Amino acid sequence: MANPQHLQMREDIEKYQRMAGVKSDSFRDLEAVPHWRAYETGVQHYKVDEYQEAVVKLEESLKEALLALEDCRALCEGPWEDETEEEIQPGLYEAVAAHYIQVLKCRQQCVLDIATKPGRVSATEDFIPSHFDLLQFAYNQVGNQALAAECAASYLLFYPMDESMLEKMKYYQTELGEGVSVTARENIYHYVQQSLKEKKLIYYAVEHLGGTFNDPDLWTSDELIPESQKQKRREDQEKQRLENLDVEQPEQRGPLFFEGLTITQDSRQLNGSQRVVFDRVLTDSECKDILRLAKAAGGTGDSYRGRRSPHTPHERFEGLTVLKALQLAQDGAVNWRDAKLLLQASEKSRKIVQSYFTPGKKLHFSFTHLVCRTAVEGEQDDRMDLSHPVHADNCLLDPEGKECWKEPPAYMYRDYSGILYLNDDFKGGELFFTELNAVTVTASGFSEWRTHH
Repeated sequence: MANPQHLQMREDIEKYQRMAGVKSDSFRDLEAVPHWRAYETGVQHYKVDEYQEAVVKLEESLKEALLALEDCRALCEGPWEDETEEEIQPGLYEAVAAHYIQVLKCRQQCVLDIATKPGRVSATEDFIPSHFDLLQFAYNQVGNQALAAECAASYLLFYPMDESMLEKMKYYQTELGEGVSVTARENIYHYVQQSLKEKKLIYYAVEHLGGTFNDPDLWTSDELIPESQKQKRREDQEKQRLENLDVEQPEQRGPLFFEGLTITQDSRQLNGSQRVVFDRVLTDSECKDILRLAKAAGGTGDSYRGRRSPHTPHERFEGLTVLKALQLAQDGAVNWRDAKLLLQASEKSRKIVQSYFTPGKKLHFSFTHLVCRTAVEGEQDDRMDLSHPVHADNCLLDPEGKECWKEPPAYMYRDYSGILYLNDDFKGGELFFTELNAVTVTASGFSEWRTHH
């Protein structure tokens, strides 16, 4: 599904599944494409060591992906779409060259089209080469070293200096015997050669005629790239390296500057990284004052008044921003002191997270929201949904593909998310973490620490 977290659709599907005569094969994803359906099935078989089933589906995926690639490339042969706004009309030779380069760039981008799962924006890196990496291992596991060697040789067409794959090739050659010739798949050889020729022409045009080219492939050799383009490529790679390094750095433990603040669980206890549960962030009195603000704002007739939650039809949802609280205070609808306390509590939370996770590095607010969730009476029996579906704030969780995509509408710029609990006089409300499948719980049981977090 393109939107696996869409609550209404999930509930509708569950309703249809309970209807008489409806079977699992009655449901059909109209946006599914053959190579992605086969690829994900093959990867799932691969992960549970069902290698015979995996090779069948991965081979099917590869075949369908190459067909989709050819279809996409054929569609590039169209009229020239001039993206410039210049009024100067190019001459005949310039127009022909520009049109041809546009076609070549379009063909190159096709690999991103087939590598992008329906409903997503970002493409899967090395989509075609990754097939051969998986296939060579799977074929070896089922005892077919000949096809394993063929897939390894095909992978080396993309990355000829990959040490790990070269070692595997030596192993396969030894198993097959020195007299057995191992060659890459012919269609993959032609695909790589054709792609390299197109890249060479595009880079030549960029260097001598101007323009830009965002190479979609990670396997393009540096020897093919003009020196003027190499510097930009190095800068992009260095930027990516620093971003990855920043993510992979071990957690820092800064001092807690607020008296009385305690840590009830850290990342180790929460079975993850960059996780923590604090207690005594606010006093009992401060929590009651902010709750009073919520109650007062709810009686103003403002849009804060309870409505059905956007996450579940079984709850009412009320929310108040800091700005709206201050506006209500200015109008005399709520207490100035309570509105100011909301801002102070938000700022205190920011400072706590900053001092603990990023000492010496300033964090900035993205959004602060005072939220109240209330169960709708008479609609809690046999309830199966969550108050808020499993999600990540800064990426789009894809439970089927077991990935989290860094793309809009996710808040990609967010680094940390915090929840400050104000009361504990309710049932449920347990916070938990899951694996990327959004089902397997990896850490839970924080409801007993709800007060003052």
